[in-house]
Amino acid sequence: MKHALVMYESMFGNTKEIAEAVAEGLRETMTVKLVEVGSAPVELSEEVGLLVVGGPTHAFSMSRPSTRADAAGKGADEQAAAGTGLREWAERIGKGSVRPPVAAFDTKVKGLMTGSAARAAIKLLRRAHFPVLLAPENFYVDGTAGPLLEGESKRAQVWGAKCAAEVGEASTPAP
Repeated sequence: MKHALVMYESMFGNTKEIAEAVAEGLRETMTVKLVEVGSAPVELSEEVGLLVVGGPTHAFSMSRPSTRADAAGKGADEQAAAGTGLREWAERIGKGSVRPPVAAFDTKVKGLMTGSAARAAIKLLRRAHFPVLLAPENFYVDGTAGPLLEGESKRAQVWGAKCAAEVGEASTPAP
């Protein structure tokens, strides 16, 4: 049975909270595996029917070792900051042969930051020939360390359910 794989990178816990809410929305109709980027597979199994990726927006895009080190200096989880990020993972995932539909989300400071980790992730995954399910989605935090703005977790849950519905429609043959 195919399932959704939700993979996330989180420095301050906000992106993890969004990933958990997205997974909750997906679970309304799908089996879900939620995994932190450092533990995420770089070759997907045939059972993965939907890939959802998420990370924080750092310096207008996905994090890099230098931006993760900067986040650690501002109080982020040092272990997460020292590990693999969404960028490095997305650059390696294209080496496998399984290419399920993909959706991406990010967290970013509302009104302060342009750019999008989700948009950058989709660009890398599209180049690796993953079909894009939905446009990238942004979820907002109040300041670098957060917390999430009110209602963002619920909005993420609804977006997760939308992803599940879209992948269900894509796999249903037209009459």
